[in-house]
Amino acid sequence: MNDTAPNPRRQTLLASLAGTRPNAPDWFRQALADAPERGFVEAAGARIETLTWGERGKPGLLFLHGNGAHADWWSFIAPFFSNEYRCTALSWSGMGGSDRRERYSFDIFVQEAMAIAEATGLFESDTKPVFIGHSFGGFPIIEAAARHGERLGGGIIIDTPIFSPERRKERKEKGAAWEMRPHKIYPTLEAALQRFRLVPAQPCENLFIADFIARTSLTQVETPEESGWTWRFDPYLWRDYEWEDPAPALSAPKCPLAVLLGARSTLMHEGDIARMRKLLPPGTPVIDIPEAYHHVPIDQPLALITALRVMLAGWASTSGENMPMNSGLA
Repeated sequence: MNDTAPNPRRQTLLASLAGTRPNAPDWFRQALADAPERGFVEAAGARIETLTWGERGKPGLLFLHGNGAHADWWSFIAPFFSNEYRCTALSWSGMGGSDRRERYSFDIFVQEAMAIAEATGLFESDTKPVFIGHSFGGFPIIEAAARHGERLGGGIIIDTPIFSPERRKERKEKGAAWEMRPHKIYPTLEAALQRFRLVPAQPCENLFIADFIARTSLTQVETPEESGWTWRFDPYLWRDYEWEDPAPALSAPKCPLAVLLGARSTLMHEGDIARMRKLLPPGTPVIDIPEAYHHVPIDQPLALITALRVMLAGWASTSGENMPMNSGLA
């Protein structure tokens, strides 16, 4: 759930690169070349960073990132859908380029998702938009499906940790909670890149993706004491946050839901997955992405794109709505 964070106890991913960019395959470079329109939308009193692809009036897709991440986690995923969809990725408040708040709440994140979808034109099609969220980004989707599901075509959650209150308490007692401390300022971009990690820790073969995400996770700062590079999220975001049990909303969505899991993810135990399956409405797809750990967009991006296309096409065929059946990167 905690997607990017500095922590000296975890093995670094990019140290061997010494600040150089690794080679990337053609599909990745072409996706990034399909640059989004970047802007900001005000939601619940904060400026929220938005990235958009595709024309208004097409069916909408809203991409929601995980904890400590940002909208550019979708910059190499969303372009594969932009020919046929109007796509938006946002940075939650307190993350990426969005404003920080004095306090954060579950209600605020749901408001942000709905407001950004509205403002960026995802409701302008005759086809209802679909929300897609990784890790923490799945929680507002679950709640939006329960509160506003009649306005949505569906919600797809990707390795979102559905824990019982008891399991959440157990993790907190074991120190799995987000560490709240000021960010360190690194003297150079190269030094900062070498401290980038994934949380929870996992292997990572696609260093070209990890390097891209690390670079877009950093910002240059200057203080009276020092200058350099630091992480683009509020280190105190979860200080006063009260986590809610997603079970009631998960059991009562007003639109279709689908769950994609990293087959090698260690975040949820077998008991957590079994409990989640019992909570979901009968017939809800729960699909493993082979060889993916928790950070599915990094581990298996092309398999994820394929799985998303299949889910969107399946919902289109059962709902009778005119949702595009073929999507591709120009």
